[in-house]
Amino acid sequence: MSTYAKSTTVDPSRSRAEIESVLARYGATGFGYATEDDGETSRAAVTFIAHGRQVRFLMTMPSRSDRKFTRTPERGTPRSADAAFKAWEQACRQRWRALALVIKAKLEAVESGIVTFEAEFLAHTIVPGTGQTVSEQIEPSLALAIESGRAPAMLQIESGSTR
Repeated sequence: MSTYAKSTTVDPSRSRAEIESVLARYGATGFGYATEDDGETSRAAVTFIAHGRQVRFLMTMPSRSDRKFTRTPERGTPRSADAAFKAWEQACRQRWRALALVIKAKLEAVESGIVTFEAEFLAHTIVPGTGQTVSEQIEPSLALAIESGRAPAMLQIESGSTR
């Protein structure tokens, strides 16, 4: 399987700037990003306001200590610290490029009338007063429903519903 932008030379800061520019072009009224690295897990978030909603994309970033960076893919021999760092940087650049592509594609699909903003960004919409996205609130119940084959009460559709 091919990985989008696996050989990109575009720095993450340029990808973030592109995301901000694309969001502004499609009418977003706010933009921010944050990164966090607690030594074990590294994450990055892009948040914006558009169509009266606050939206957040949260990405788990590659860990510098991951074996795919510290060892060669062919033989699994240790890489130099410099080579490991370069491989990790490349993976970070790739993730930011992929996020830029996803956001741009979603916004263009909305602009073209293929989907609504609400439908396309639903999973990433922050539920007011909770700080969580719709996805963060629904995923645990949905996973249980899929595993059990039965929808929990909050996911059941009432009979006669037209939605």
